[in-house]
Amino acid sequence: MSFTRCLVFLLSLTMPPLVFGQTQFDVFEASISDIQSALRQGRVTSVQLVEQYLARIEAYDKQGPNLNSIIRINPRAVEIARALDEERQRSGARGLLHGVPILIKDNYNTDDMATTGGSVALANFIPNENAAQIDKLLQAGAIILAKTNLHEYAYGITSISSIIGQTRNPYDPRRVPGGSSGGTGAAVAASFAAAGFGSDTCGSIRIPSAFNNLIGLRPSKGMSSIYGILPLSHTQDVAGPLARSAEDLAIILDLVVGFDARDEATAIMQSVAAPGFLERLNTANLTELRIGKLADYFENAGAAIRRTLDESLQWYEQQGAEILEVEIPDLAALIQRSGLIGHEFKTDIDNYLSEFSDGEILDLRTIVDLGLYHEAVDAVLSRSNSSEFNEENYQAAMAARTELRSAIEQVFSDNNLDVIAYPTIGRLQVFTGESQPGSNCSISANSGLPALSMPAGFSNSGLPVGLELLGKFLQDPDLLAIAQPYELALQTRKPPATTPALESGLAPQAQLLDLNFNQEGVRITSSFEFDVVHNRFNYTVRNRSNAEQQVHAVTLIIDQEGSGRLNDPVVLNLLPPDVVGAAGTHFMSPEFRQAFVERRLYLKVFADPFARSGATQLIQ
Repeated sequence: MSFTRCLVFLLSLTMPPLVFGQTQFDVFEASISDIQSALRQGRVTSVQLVEQYLARIEAYDKQGPNLNSIIRINPRAVEIARALDEERQRSGARGLLHGVPILIKDNYNTDDMATTGGSVALANFIPNENAAQIDKLLQAGAIILAKTNLHEYAYGITSISSIIGQTRNPYDPRRVPGGSSGGTGAAVAASFAAAGFGSDTCGSIRIPSAFNNLIGLRPSKGMSSIYGILPLSHTQDVAGPLARSAEDLAIILDLVVGFDARDEATAIMQSVAAPGFLERLNTANLTELRIGKLADYFENAGAAIRRTLDESLQWYEQQGAEILEVEIPDLAALIQRSGLIGHEFKTDIDNYLSEFSDGEILDLRTIVDLGLYHEAVDAVLSRSNSSEFNEENYQAAMAARTELRSAIEQVFSDNNLDVIAYPTIGRLQVFTGESQPGSNCSISANSGLPALSMPAGFSNSGLPVGLELLGKFLQDPDLLAIAQPYELALQTRKPPATTPALESGLAPQAQLLDLNFNQEGVRITSSFEFDVVHNRFNYTVRNRSNAEQQVHAVTLIIDQEGSGRLNDPVVLNLLPPDVVGAAGTHFMSPEFRQAFVERRLYLKVFADPFARSGATQLIQ
């Protein structure tokens, strides 16, 4: 019995079980506003929310599509939810996150659960203090439901760790979810909680957002505290939420931004008004919007990315926005000279482990010497461990950061721009085990300017694509306000097919179909399994025709327009010539899935009696 199922079973001994068929609310794709409305009206309790999310994790994280996004469930989640339900009854809700389950990347300190950074080295490391943003969530009444997987030590963008291994993308479990906050990205996309938290040193919020059809902001440096988050580079590190909508993102950002004396970068927040993310939604005037299209980044993107993003910018242009192609002088050279991870990681992680440990103190040298990490981070950890800090090179990199920011701000000024747009990442999600190219993370990370990855659409193969909007310093709310009209008009949020709504608390069962084709002496028997949770179409086919009837091929076609003419191209070959029987699995495209659901999928048999055009039969 898995840990999650065991937890739910034990809890059921002390409280009435949740019967999904009788619940008036389903957490699948539910927004924070939806959840609060249901809680307020008594259609659901926070305990039931937790149980529904745990059921989804049970169904889809370590089985089904096997997303492998969750490192650890909070064993007190139901207890905390019950206390918040009771408090709501006594005195009302504390705010919009009261009783709402949230996921946390496992590099945020939690003083009641281990914080692993994805590493076996920290498997039982319980920090002596919460991260600043965790405390804000708890004060708001949020429920920390679980800790999510990440690329180990946040040092990569494919989300593989030594503590639980590779996280998978719910839109195609053969592929990566991005990183380093890939566990959060996959889990939020799969509705394992209302929203989740990540960190971003160079793309680690934005890339998982792009790869999982989510919206995520890398905030202006200093807008929110990174105190108590396992560091990669304290100068570049920022942290915050990933969400399924601009409104959800705004709600959470309003809660976690602000000054923290323990993070000196947040001193800037003492002299500015609260950003007001939520109140500034719906304020963008698209007819006056000026978007700089970063030409080089579009030209270097793959065709599927470029096509989707060009359509996005065309939509803004149709609303009255002006699109200008721009270039940032010496951008590549400035980015190359301004990165700080190599300078800061070793010192930062050693200081972190010393500050937040109450027991044995580890350091990077011990971690490397004992091999306490996944081989995927061997090169970067070994390089960091063997490097010596060079003050002159460090100061040169800091100076290059200032130069980069000035160059970007000059382009904003010269062109009177509101935002600069480019692909969040210029290549589609690679298959697990491959290296992920195409990241455009550094322009924001190395300048300290805010950048938002927003869902732009999907490739023809059904993979999410993200558009990144770079903004002016501390103008973060404008980015959400600009993204929201596109989200609402085009309904860009589409849930992954592999993690659908549960049925009576369980994942939907595969549909089984048998088809017997029997025309003019040609007889083909076949069985099909439509398995949406694994996104597989399994088949077995056998030729039982008379000996004198030669069968040349048994195929599948999609009636593309529902016209019934059935002269569409072959999408799958089931049985080649001179083969009596065959079996196989087809990984379904969105078009294939839709055709099956809409009964537009046909068996087509090519045999001597049917001349050149073949004979068809509907699969139903």
